[in-house]
Amino acid sequence: MRQLQQIQMTLTQRQCRNTAIRVALVVGTLLFIINHAGALLNHEMSGDRWISALLTYLVPFGVSIHGQSTCQIVP
Repeated sequence: MRQLQQIQMTLTQRQCRNTAIRVALVVGTLLFIINHAGALLNHEMSGDRWISALLTYLVPFGVSIHGQSTCQIVP
């Protein structure tokens, strides 16, 4: 439970959020190109594939937030 509170506190910090967004954009875009570029260029993006593409950005965001929260000292 304490880890969830630490993650929640990290999400409220603007600098941490901005870092996580930058990580998600860079890593997510690279993963999107690797995993979905062919389907996008061939007009084969289904609804399920778009959900997968969204997760391609959300996962690096979550990992970045989690990593930043574990490096912070809990009072």
